[in-house]
Amino acid sequence: MKKSGLDPRLRLIQQAEIKDKIVLVRVDHNVIKKGRIKDPYRIDATFGTLNFIIEKGGKPILLTHVGRPRDSKTGKIECRQEESVGPIIEYIEQKLPVNVDAQEFPIDSENGIMHLDKSISPALERLKQGNTGMIYLPNSRWFYGEQIIGPERDIFARELAEIADIYVNDAFGSYRAHASTYDVARHLPSFAGLLLQKEIENLHRVLDPERPFVAVVAGAKYDTKIGPLNALYRKVDHLILGGLMYNTFVSAKYGITIAGVSKEDRNLAMELLELDKKDNKILEARYLVESDTLEGKIEGRYRTVEVGDFIEKKELKYMLDIDPKSLERPEVKDVIGSAKTIFVNAVMGLMPHFYEGSRALYRLIAENVSAMKLFGGGDTIQELKDLCPEIYMSGLDSQDTYYFTGGGSVLAAIEKESPYRLEPIEALMEKA
Repeated sequence: MKKSGLDPRLRLIQQAEIKDKIVLVRVDHNVIKKGRIKDPYRIDATFGTLNFIIEKGGKPILLTHVGRPRDSKTGKIECRQEESVGPIIEYIEQKLPVNVDAQEFPIDSENGIMHLDKSISPALERLKQGNTGMIYLPNSRWFYGEQIIGPERDIFARELAEIADIYVNDAFGSYRAHASTYDVARHLPSFAGLLLQKEIENLHRVLDPERPFVAVVAGAKYDTKIGPLNALYRKVDHLILGGLMYNTFVSAKYGITIAGVSKEDRNLAMELLELDKKDNKILEARYLVESDTLEGKIEGRYRTVEVGDFIEKKELKYMLDIDPKSLERPEVKDVIGSAKTIFVNAVMGLMPHFYEGSRALYRLIAENVSAMKLFGGGDTIQELKDLCPEIYMSGLDSQDTYYFTGGGSVLAAIEKESPYRLEPIEALMEKA
């Protein structure tokens, strides 16, 4: 296995002249659900970079996205209070000895925040004078220019650049090229934060794993994961699927209709199915939990079914979890127990009611004390923490466990075969 290490072309925050400089820090604090912090892990993970900047005499301005306020069909941006950064600011002030200046800007009912206007000037002056510890800008996706394609995006990127001297990207989970993750890096001296560096260094364990390499991937969407999933398949020795991903695969393999699986997704799964006919890497979960409804675990309306039995039905209700019996089969236990590298980006059931499959999976993985265990994605880490707190806590201090802040970013790096081909990271390697 190759040794970890950072590409020497990557500009690091340790190389930046920070003293008395205003530092725009793009973080991934996308941890708000229904107006509350679901799990603060991704906030805590950035504290090293924030403390580094403050200790070096820098003046940080923070920016993150929260949720999906922009309608992909209409382009309308709805700035909902439940997707504001307010709870994040409160949390940071509780955890760090700083006062945070929260910024507000005029909101257009259709287009969100049109500009980062001059109303920020008093806050910038307070930051420069040391009368405030840091500034936190509104949800980046509330800004009209953040995700738009066109001149408004460049205008927003330039507006961000005008309020800072240095740009630091510490948002590993935000791997798509938007104005605040990519474009702004073209307008300022730009550097990788400490968390981003740590994530890149640990990616080698997935990109060049010690074998046998087992991956467990689940998700609520199939169409957006086709490329990464096929690339991951080619890299692993064994693959376990869950959630709608597995339902889609099973639907395609056995020619059955499963509620929630579209015909389009089933057709898209055929490529993976053809790959597996040749290499036979996917371990089937033989026992699944079928439910008549998505409304919860209602007595008499859910049941365990076996793959061999339901093939004859040709039409099934919602498959909302794997039964823990699926993981007790010798072939599954042997594969996970003998693995040297395990990557997990998976919540196996529809939470919060269908959790038994996920809990059984995390416990089985923890029994392998010789493997490097890599967990990716906020939902995966949160459910590990909630369902198996003792396993989660031991992993924080273990040399054989690592928690990535973005599972999608890991899959994107696998698809591109390198973290340095992710556009926000590429921007930190281009000529300044």
